[in-house]
Amino acid sequence: MNKALKLFLLSLLALSLFVVAACGSTEEPAEDAPAVEEDTEESSDEANEEAALEETGELVVYSSRNENFVNALLEKFTADTGIEVKPLHAGDNAVSRIKGEAGNTQADVFISNDIGALENLRLEGLLEGSDPEGIESIDERYRADDNSWFALSARTRVLMYNKDLITEEEMPKTIEELTDPKWQGEFAITRGGNGGMIGHVSALRNEWGDEKTKEWIADVKDNAGAILQGHGDIRRAVGAGEFTFGLVNNYYYHQQLQEPADNNVGVIYPDQGEGEMGAVVNAAGVGLVKDAPNAQSAQVFLDWILEEENQREFSYESLEVPINPEIEAVEGAATISDYKTHDMPLSQLGEVWEDTRELIEQAGLDLDL
Repeated sequence: MNKALKLFLLSLLALSLFVVAACGSTEEPAEDAPAVEEDTEESSDEANEEAALEETGELVVYSSRNENFVNALLEKFTADTGIEVKPLHAGDNAVSRIKGEAGNTQADVFISNDIGALENLRLEGLLEGSDPEGIESIDERYRADDNSWFALSARTRVLMYNKDLITEEEMPKTIEELTDPKWQGEFAITRGGNGGMIGHVSALRNEWGDEKTKEWIADVKDNAGAILQGHGDIRRAVGAGEFTFGLVNNYYYHQQLQEPADNNVGVIYPDQGEGEMGAVVNAAGVGLVKDAPNAQSAQVFLDWILEEENQREFSYESLEVPINPEIEAVEGAATISDYKTHDMPLSQLGEVWEDTRELIEQAGLDLDL
């Protein structure tokens, strides 16, 4: 082997040994050299922060309340926070929509006209606990144990009547009297699936038991002059003299008083006598949907709605009575401390919500028209 070839082979061997040694090195990086993991973690945190900021730009709200009331509230939220709202006004179908989307959640917040519906969703694991600022302003009786929902405004079941057709003294004073044949065709009620009707029937089940309640529903259905879509239809019909009275939530009475015509109406808070059960109270409120796609925006909304001026906005637009005693009720409205109320806790409405719907149908009153 010539000398040049030997030198070439020795050089090649040395280079190979250097490469092997470099690849097998276990030397720790210098202390001031950033580790790869730290770079990755920092980038991840920054990405999460950016995602959170981007997320708060939108809020999806499902609602079963009157569209006009809700839209005014949501427009104020957008003006105050800059967060755009996508509302879905689904009426009484909002609950079934949320249930149907379990596992593929679309809504962030549910605004309900019925606490029973909110508690039913919570019991099925479809609402998420929260701890928003200002939650202590709502009495524990009017919110879920985990604050996944809370009430903001109360409504009471009353009999609104046309003063041109009947006097206060002549009016029935209890809910049970609606089965009396003397009132045949004189009054209107809503369809069975209305949230107010479901809550009312749930309270009657608690007071009377299922059999008597079913009989009451069947008799009232046959005795009523009309079964209408909603309470707004009833108040207008009573105001116009189409019916002598109607079973509505109390704020519809205040709405009719504000009409430029057909406003000569009065109201009876039923079952106020000694030993009687008291008027049935329900409430409207909000719930945090589990796995909300815009969780940051939802939290902003919950904090925002509990500010006093926004609690007031929630109740005043619909003429309901604020749950928060620090917020004055609309002029002329009785607060829930001014009259005798039924003692069924609102949270129990959710436990019997589905069963009550079934009982209403079994008694012959259709949930939908």
